[in-house]
Amino acid sequence: MAVDLTALRAHFPSLDHGLAFFDGPGGTQTPRPVADAITATLTGPLSNRGVVSPSELNAERAVAEFRAAYADLLNMPADGIVHGRSATQLTYDFSRHLAKGWKAGDEIVLSRLDHDCNVRPWVQAAERAGVTVRWIEIDARTTELDLDSFERALSPRTRLVAVTAASNVLGTKPPVRRIADRAHEVGALVYVDGVHYAAHHLVDVPAMGADLFVCSPYKLLGPHCGVLAGAPELLETVQPDKLLPSPDTVPERFEFGTLPYEILAGATASVEFIAAIDPGVATTRRERLAHSLGSLHEHEQALRTRMQDGLHTLDDLVTVHSKAADRTPTLLMTLEGRDAREAQAHLAARGVLAPAGSFYAYEPFAALKLEDPALRVGLAPYNTAEDVDRLLDGLSSFL
Repeated sequence: MAVDLTALRAHFPSLDHGLAFFDGPGGTQTPRPVADAITATLTGPLSNRGVVSPSELNAERAVAEFRAAYADLLNMPADGIVHGRSATQLTYDFSRHLAKGWKAGDEIVLSRLDHDCNVRPWVQAAERAGVTVRWIEIDARTTELDLDSFERALSPRTRLVAVTAASNVLGTKPPVRRIADRAHEVGALVYVDGVHYAAHHLVDVPAMGADLFVCSPYKLLGPHCGVLAGAPELLETVQPDKLLPSPDTVPERFEFGTLPYEILAGATASVEFIAAIDPGVATTRRERLAHSLGSLHEHEQALRTRMQDGLHTLDDLVTVHSKAADRTPTLLMTLEGRDAREAQAHLAARGVLAPAGSFYAYEPFAALKLEDPALRVGLAPYNTAEDVDRLLDGLSSFL
């Protein structure tokens, strides 16, 4: 298993600018085939969906191919794939949908590890419904979830457990299947934010134990949109507010207004692109994805090791807060006596993009008493050893 980095990077026009991108957790660069798919769909011909004209059929095909691609990526049925403008929008939508069935005395369980996308929609829905919010805390020593606190939070009144599959700032990957199994024992639904996880691992939603799972194609080399996956039979039980003439079928009942067919085509192309990076001898798209993502995982982990080894030489000046044993190639760090935004500007002047901030991770920053801003460095498939060395050299010269 190996990634041909030269061939891979040749597909990314943005890399021609000579920049080293470490901002993948906020959104990856886009390969040419994704942009080409968007252009080809827009210039079609294209019209609203239908079965009569070529332009209608092009729209139908864009939707069907999108659902099939993300069904393969997430190991879910195609009619369980819902498009949304973003993971945040989808989570807000489903917080409202699900809260219709909540009543006073019910409880939900949220995680201090999560991006606010998987926190605030549920908190606000709980407040409106008179539902109690309980929390899974973070162990500050390990930056992992404190599962004892989860056990204390769980009860027969729990209706929902919302948890991330990987922290967007710390990289921590909690034991989602273990959490899901316990949640299901008390009859709760499990909603998993997979935005950061899906950028680095092959997702198997059923194996994970998630009832509903969200991810963002723009973290996967694709265009800006969101995807929610759920078993069709579960989605059939969820009744959204919608326009009277709009479809009541699943998954269309959750997609409001005309779909952005060109964005769907670009999102499909990103899955195809990933599957083709290192497909091996696999034949099905799911198998090609598994092989390619396995190779990318090895590549990114090797770069993470190189980066961590380099940061160790700056130990007195850099504090790395990403400590979990099982985590993605994303590091959050603070700099002794220095402002992270100044470090960001220093690196940017040297062609290295590493953002500073709290990255919508309000709960982790508060729980771990981290200062905002901190510097976040995240690896993506197109990063190289030379990129890592430029980052380390830039940090060294700043400190």
